[in-house]
Amino acid sequence: MYKLQFKPFDKTPKYKQIVQSVITDIERGILKKGDQLPSISELSSEYYLARDTVEKAYRELRERGFSTSVQGKGYYVQADDAVKLKVLLIFNKLSSYKKIIYYAFIKALGERASVDLQIHHYNARLFEEIIDKNLGKYNYYVVMPHFTQDLDKADFRKVLERIPNDELVLLDKDIPEIKREHLSVYQDFDKDIFGALEGLQDLLAKYHRLVLVLPSDGNYPVEIAWGFRTFCINYKKEFAVKESAMNEVLQAGTAYVLVEISDLAELIKKVRQTSYLLGREIGVISFNETTLKEVMGITVITTDFEAMGRTAAEKLLAKEHCKVKNPFYTIRRGSL
Repeated sequence: MYKLQFKPFDKTPKYKQIVQSVITDIERGILKKGDQLPSISELSSEYYLARDTVEKAYRELRERGFSTSVQGKGYYVQADDAVKLKVLLIFNKLSSYKKIIYYAFIKALGERASVDLQIHHYNARLFEEIIDKNLGKYNYYVVMPHFTQDLDKADFRKVLERIPNDELVLLDKDIPEIKREHLSVYQDFDKDIFGALEGLQDLLAKYHRLVLVLPSDGNYPVEIAWGFRTFCINYKKEFAVKESAMNEVLQAGTAYVLVEISDLAELIKKVRQTSYLLGREIGVISFNETTLKEVMGITVITTDFEAMGRTAAEKLLAKEHCKVKNPFYTIRRGSL
């Protein structure tokens, strides 16, 4: 009789343990296509389980394509050695940079997985609904945990904790409050911007004032402002954090850190309307690389979006439960 990898006192729901045991043994080759699984009665008796628990597990295995049932005969392994993993990718939004992550993730997974994409739009309640509808239907749940809306209606941390450890992957942002082992490929926003500015100290020396333009309606991590302020305080720079560059009055000796492309365009326009020289009296640093910024000679600080997607896929396939800080780097150009 087939032996489950079953721990009666484990916190993982019993039906999930049955599902995970069968899938793991299929992946290891212990169970092969066509092998008959124990009957519901046999598993119930062997492991002192309620019939409803075993039925729920077998139903999930069938829905996920790992088993099939034959009327009057029982349950059989449906998947073969080449069975694809099912991955649900849950982004906070779609953007050109998120697409880079997505395509790198898909490419690194290759033919070993099929991926579905959903967007929670920073909405905790919508995220909860996505998990409610899909929990138990996928092998992995890859989540960007950026939430700013409906936090009073849903606790996204509790929702994340409903996803089993070995199925949860956090992308772009880690949640230290989740103590369980899980895979996380993340940006350390405050330390990243602090380190980037610190690495540009030789160019920033001629600027006595720094301004971070960080729109509050852009749902950007507050840690960006924390890292910026810490740098300015440590290196005795005057500083300000502003919503927009629209009403900015330029002052010589000021360097700007700009998150959005619209603010970058507005600031460049303002500089061109004055006698100030970009890279001398006025400095500009922009988040995230684009071809246009390269052509314009704009200094850029950015995370490596392609590496984020690729690393998440590679660690997922290797079944590693670890935390990986994503690379963050600077491209020096004439705007500073």
